[in-house]
Amino acid sequence: MTNVPQSPVDWEPDPDPAAARQPRRQVDAWTVLRIAVMVFGLLSLAFWGYWSWQLPLPGYLFMVGAPLFAAVVWYLFRSPRSPIETDIVGKTIVEVALVVAAGATWISIGHPVVGLVFIVVAALSGVVAFRRETA
Repeated sequence: MTNVPQSPVDWEPDPDPAAARQPRRQVDAWTVLRIAVMVFGLLSLAFWGYWSWQLPLPGYLFMVGAPLFAAVVWYLFRSPRSPIETDIVGKTIVEVALVVAAGATWISIGHPVVGLVFIVVAALSGVVAFRRETA
């Protein structure tokens, strides 16, 4: 018998708190790489906004606006908790567009090697993520 107050209409036994816990998601190296690619892409867009546009007004707008726009597009169409249902082709198009945009920022500011390496690593992590989603 426990001292938990119960409603007069609640005749079920008290649930075990240990059984109610959800198992934690396993975090592996591919998940960490995927998060690192996303963060680096957003930072690349912010760096491009800072480096390519004249400060204060357009530079700050692009420094904040470009990563914010990319994050909103990713959330709406690519996120696992996306409010808009999108098929695998739509998700692929959105992710490729965002990755190419982040890689193109490095190419446009004069660092093509960084941009190309980012695109290759992002493509690799994207392929692994899609294989896991569709398996």
